[in-house]
Amino acid sequence: MTASTDLSSLWQEVMNLNARGLSGARTLAKIKEDDVQIATTPKDEIFRQDKVRLYRYRPIADKVVTGPVLVTYGLIGRYTMADLQEDRSLVRNLLERGVDLYVVDWGSPSRADRYLTLDDYITGYLNDCVDAIRGHAGVDRITLLGICEGGTFSTCYAALFPEKLKSLILTITPIDFHADQEADRPDHGFINVWTRNMAPDDVDRLIEAFGNLPGEIMASVFSMMTPVRSMTKYNLDLMKVVDDETKLLNFLRMEKWLADRPHHPGEAAKQWLKDFYQENKMIKGDLVLAGMPVDLSNISMPVINIFALQDHIIPPACSQALGGVIGTKDYTEVPLPGGHVGVFVSGKSQGVVGDGIFDWLKDRK
Repeated sequence: MTASTDLSSLWQEVMNLNARGLSGARTLAKIKEDDVQIATTPKDEIFRQDKVRLYRYRPIADKVVTGPVLVTYGLIGRYTMADLQEDRSLVRNLLERGVDLYVVDWGSPSRADRYLTLDDYITGYLNDCVDAIRGHAGVDRITLLGICEGGTFSTCYAALFPEKLKSLILTITPIDFHADQEADRPDHGFINVWTRNMAPDDVDRLIEAFGNLPGEIMASVFSMMTPVRSMTKYNLDLMKVVDDETKLLNFLRMEKWLADRPHHPGEAAKQWLKDFYQENKMIKGDLVLAGMPVDLSNISMPVINIFALQDHIIPPACSQALGGVIGTKDYTEVPLPGGHVGVFVSGKSQGVVGDGIFDWLKDRK
């Protein structure tokens, strides 16, 4: 290949990139705020307390699964990740299969909420939401579907109030916060390592400086876990999709969810970082909420535990630890390829997760 040929190829590549950029600029100019809406599945509020809202999704298919299911996300993000867009929505997947679905929205905590604890959220708000659904649906027991930190909340709840639950579904949920140390994956479990290397006093000073754990700080921590990807997504990744409106909207919806990271109430954040990440109290049997010991052997209902094999935020071992400590014999593990968020937003995982949860629920009528 001659130098002139190399120069010609390089020039053609520059021209193609320029054309794609111009096409992308025109596509971006056409996109409006309403085009990037997330969590659009219709739902109705059935209960509220303080900033917490409980919604029931409007059914779109005949009920197939017996009993209501409550989606519980954590305080460190938004439940809207489970309903990102119509073709990438665990919520819609389950509704289309006849699941009676509810979701709890923790709202947007402010400095006024700094003294709320995990006791308040798990034995207070979550318990009240469960009771509200039991009354609304006319049932004694419901199913909890916990996601990430919300899965840890759901696990604690199941240990404290097993009589109120029919079954427990956990997805990408940390149980043993030190299990990452057993795996030879230095690129996994960065939050675990970061938190363990803070002194308890450092946690207190961080929270006291802001009142809460700011969403911006956690967003920065998540970005640092994949530094190369974080640096390239607004140029290389964006350029791959900028001239395709459908792919560009997918990209923007994901960015909208990532940008909407609420503050974590101060006292609850202290418990989350110290009692769970640093001292690993739940798996050890040392965790106490509202004066009640959280004994995981009390979890006697059927449990399905879904985790991601390439999860760098919650390494698989941190989730798999559940099977060895709960009381039920009806325990199912579902390992999936992909990363932490990919379980919910990737096209490949959507059907697998929705089908897997639905089939598991259907078998346990």
